[in-house]
Amino acid sequence: MTFVIALPCVDVKDKACIDECPLDCIYEGERMLYIQPDECIDCGACEPVCPVEAIFFEDDTPQDWQHFNTVNAEFFSDLGAPGSSTKLGPIERDHPIVAALPTLGAVPPVLAIPPNA
Repeated sequence: MTFVIALPCVDVKDKACIDECPLDCIYEGERMLYIQPDECIDCGACEPVCPVEAIFFEDDTPQDWQHFNTVNAEFFSDLGAPGSSTKLGPIERDHPIVAALPTLGAVPPVLAIPPNA
């Protein structure tokens, strides 16, 4: 079992979890962060610091987001277990499911309202 990062992280990437992870197993994709399941020791240090509550123990991932268990694992299918997100740096791609999502968390532009309207 491992921890996973789910939908609330997409287009947010707060990164507080990266600072808390003692094994440096949280990696940065273009639109979200991913936990390398073979490197995660299930310590849970990342979960309470996530401001958008996107991190779950694998068995506790909400039903609507359970596919993110697979998304996190498959993200590393060609990377394997790199051993350190700090050494590897940001990865210039995302899992295809994440890449296909519409932009989330985008703030619509403020409409200018004339002062006498």
